[in-house]
Amino acid sequence: MVLGFWDITVPIVGAPMAGGPGTPALAAAVSNAGGLGFVPGGYVSAEQFADDIAAARKATTGPLGVNLFVPQPSVADWVALDYYAAELEEIAEHYQVEVGHPRYGDDDGWEQKLEVVADVRPELVSFTFGVPPPDVIRRLGALGLLVMVTVTSAYEAGVAVAAGADSLVVQGPAAGGHRGTFAPDMEPANESLHQLIDRIRHTHDIPIIAAGGLGTADEVGAALRRGAVAAQVGTALLLADEAGTNAAHRTALKNPLFATARGLENDFTRMLDHVAPLGYPEVNQMTTPIVEAAAAIEDPNGIPLWAGAAFKHASAGPAADIIAGLAATG
Repeated sequence: MVLGFWDITVPIVGAPMAGGPGTPALAAAVSNAGGLGFVPGGYVSAEQFADDIAAARKATTGPLGVNLFVPQPSVADWVALDYYAAELEEIAEHYQVEVGHPRYGDDDGWEQKLEVVADVRPELVSFTFGVPPPDVIRRLGALGLLVMVTVTSAYEAGVAVAAGADSLVVQGPAAGGHRGTFAPDMEPANESLHQLIDRIRHTHDIPIIAAGGLGTADEVGAALRRGAVAAQVGTALLLADEAGTNAAHRTALKNPLFATARGLENDFTRMLDHVAPLGYPEVNQMTTPIVEAAAAIEDPNGIPLWAGAAFKHASAGPAADIIAGLAATG
């Protein structure tokens, strides 16, 4: 029982990649390959979330996890957002769309999605960007559901354990996309993944899933030898046949001209990284029309190309083959 929960045969967890790459088909494929697949709940309606879980469940008899973003108080500076909107205007005009409007207080359908989870009862619920309130953890526990929390520091691990988490995803600095810090204005820890695992294991007796920059069997094996019970991979699955990664993103991952910074560098990041303010989900809401328009014409320069440090190891093919390769630790 690799995770201490189920008889999964492969110590690989498929990261819940919201925003397109994470699909029901990918979650099911990871579970069918002997690992643990996840259905992402971020950036979709509660209704779509329920449909996605149902589709994944229909395609696998293995264990299935779901992921939710924990809503946090907004840290957005509205003057900075106005300035950012002005900077976005030229790009939006290029794609013949308007800059999106930020919505204050948007919690991404938090309560409705919790109701979906309570209704469908997956084996495990993971949380990113914080720890859910104690009453939520108690409610899920009463339903027999296990709770996993993403942490980026020993401090966050202590908070999650005290709140009642059953396991931790320990995310190192080489992870792709947004680090899963508990607050958007919190500075991520710079400790290596192995250092984080060591510190957390020294203090807490809890299953640890290693995450961040694990793109080869050797890297997975090293994390397991460090004491992790499994490795969570996302970037390694971006080119999987079952992933919903858009065509522009797939092309960029194979293009040696792009460089990585937990996202492949392109015109979008070069123009806007220096002016993008703190603010989730506001910044995402403002850029969504641009990203969707660029993706529709397969333009890799108009979308955020999230990818971890191990992106050069990503390979195309069935998820089962990718999982088997990562698990071949000897």
